[in-house]
Amino acid sequence: MKRALISVYDKTGVLEFARFLIEHGIEIISTGGTYKHLKSNNIPVIEVAEVTKAPEMLDGRVKTLHPVIHGGILAIRENSEHMDTLKRRDIKPIDMVVVNLYPFFKKVGEDISFDEKVEFIDIGGPTMLRSAAKSFKDVVVISDINDYSRVMEEMSQGEVTFKTRKELAGKVFNLTSAYDAAISKFLLEDEMPQYLNISYEKMMDLRYGENPHQKAAYYTSTVDDGAMKNFKQLNGKELSFNNIRDMDVAWKVVCEFKEPACCGVKHSTPCGAAIGDDVYDAYMKAYECDPVSIFGGIVALNREVTEEAAKEMVKIFLEIVIAPGYTQEALEILKTKKNLRVIECRRKPMDKLNLVKVDGGVLVQEEDLDFSIDYQVVTNTKPTVVEMSDLEFGMKIVKHVKSNAIVIAKNKMAIGIGNGETNRIWPTNQAIERAGERVHGAVLASDAFFPFRDVVDTCAKYGIKAIIQPGGSIRDKESIDACNENNISMVFTGMRHFKH
Repeated sequence: MKRALISVYDKTGVLEFARFLIEHGIEIISTGGTYKHLKSNNIPVIEVAEVTKAPEMLDGRVKTLHPVIHGGILAIRENSEHMDTLKRRDIKPIDMVVVNLYPFFKKVGEDISFDEKVEFIDIGGPTMLRSAAKSFKDVVVISDINDYSRVMEEMSQGEVTFKTRKELAGKVFNLTSAYDAAISKFLLEDEMPQYLNISYEKMMDLRYGENPHQKAAYYTSTVDDGAMKNFKQLNGKELSFNNIRDMDVAWKVVCEFKEPACCGVKHSTPCGAAIGDDVYDAYMKAYECDPVSIFGGIVALNREVTEEAAKEMVKIFLEIVIAPGYTQEALEILKTKKNLRVIECRRKPMDKLNLVKVDGGVLVQEEDLDFSIDYQVVTNTKPTVVEMSDLEFGMKIVKHVKSNAIVIAKNKMAIGIGNGETNRIWPTNQAIERAGERVHGAVLASDAFFPFRDVVDTCAKYGIKAIIQPGGSIRDKESIDACNENNISMVFTGMRHFKH
């Protein structure tokens, strides 16, 4: 008679599966809570302690860590010496292992003590799963309750196929590697450990990647919390790779501000941003920055969306609106656009690390969370209070714009954004062109220093009154002199904000 070992934390579907095994002549051994659950439901089951002749100990920490268990799992059936050893030691082979783990992924994020979280680190479960997965040619291993039906279907037709056994074994190591990575992250305080172990779980399959011919899925951290892990979709079709990427950028921009703010994003870079008296005012100002580019884009707001704002949003085609909430009237209006993805997000960005994949490696850096307040006015002309406020606003936006990045701002509104060019004068010209007649009296923010005075000379030509930039070029004096010649104030922050 074949034997199955069942030890599960999540008991969903286990009774049906256990009854199926009994009906197919398979003997069941089990542990602790699973044993009691099966026994109380009149399913014939043998307790592991009866098999090992060793009672559970240390509050259940040690029960399956025993040669009788692992010998029965790891013995190679085609190896006569292995089978003779089992026979001599009176060990019966175990042909199926059904285990799901203590929910460390869930518990590590709960408001419980450190010691309580440690107790949810499973030891016996992963050990049995790994043993069974290594022996997949002889042992069927199930680590996911969703695989019960697949195994039952194949057993009903004969045997579980080699292909399925191999896939189930692969799922085990996929699970245990993520499980161990989550534990490592929990215990280590080093943000840059020797080994980069990341633990992510698939949240959803996506419509496609950056392009329709690319497959894509969305994974969220099993350990860390974050805004893009906790959003709720209230309307619209399913999300794509680009949608989530753009949502992330737009949400990070509006979360820079305490005042009502709006940001429009297109192709992962802001195309409009503003602070307003309310969400309607903020949206209208962000829209006016670039009414062309915002079409088909993503709009984020850091306040509850009102009916007045929603009426304006539905006048154009938008892919996504993301905000912390919506009035009932606003939601009803937005839902009249059946494909418009309406996203509720209440959590602020929380990532501490930024990962960039390159061929054969991963670049890891801290997120660009700092913002300089150690300003140095380096020109004879000083910025006014209003100009300084606009300079700070512009620098908060430019931090999220692709380098080389230039933002022209006026009255806490981005009126021209230039980005993604290989020199600094091109995005300057782009931003000025997009600002149009509004550029006179505006301010300019740059993500990096000026290697030449050409940006200042261009600003002077169009009446820009103040500039903020990191400083640090060997030619800083040229730009400072150009500002002094044209009565433009210039502020150095001492902090660069490249975004590649």
